[in-house]
Amino acid sequence: MITAGAEADCSVPAARDPADAARAPAFQEPGWPWKDAPVRTLVRRIEQLQAERARAFGQLEAAHRQYLQSGPQHDFSRYRSTVHEVTQAFAAASHEVLALEAELAGPRAQPLLAGHVRSLQQLEQTRLVTVATLQLMATPELAAQDAARTHQLKLKVIKAMEAIGEVLQDLRFEAESAE
Repeated sequence: MITAGAEADCSVPAARDPADAARAPAFQEPGWPWKDAPVRTLVRRIEQLQAERARAFGQLEAAHRQYLQSGPQHDFSRYRSTVHEVTQAFAAASHEVLALEAELAGPRAQPLLAGHVRSLQQLEQTRLVTVATLQLMATPELAAQDAARTHQLKLKVIKAMEAIGEVLQDLRFEAESAE
């Protein structure tokens, strides 16, 4: 049995009366900052998000290098922490890029631009998975096992990065002619 004192000390809020919910102010979702922005502004934001992704890849590479150089004791907790931070940054960027893609595909009626953004997302996914695989293969236990596979994966990352640059260039070009 819960006493009145125990209920007051409890950190979980008690069930509310449905009448209270009717009197509560309606939940309002935060405004979409790009709603009335020109298409070129949306494209600039996508470019900013790509720059954030590039910085995150740099952080990931630096953390992996430090992990490998930390010797036999391998500072895995520091590396794991950086991977977590980078994963959150990638997720946030992807979430916003997908929202920008939806804006271009829907209200802006720019299917070509939306297609370029979709391609960017797919290429970034390929790049991320390939980099993660390369990092796993670089661990001392696996490093010497398959040099040819490592070389193929490195080429795949380079090709993905080149394709990302081309898609960004196409996106900029198409955005200029869209307005």
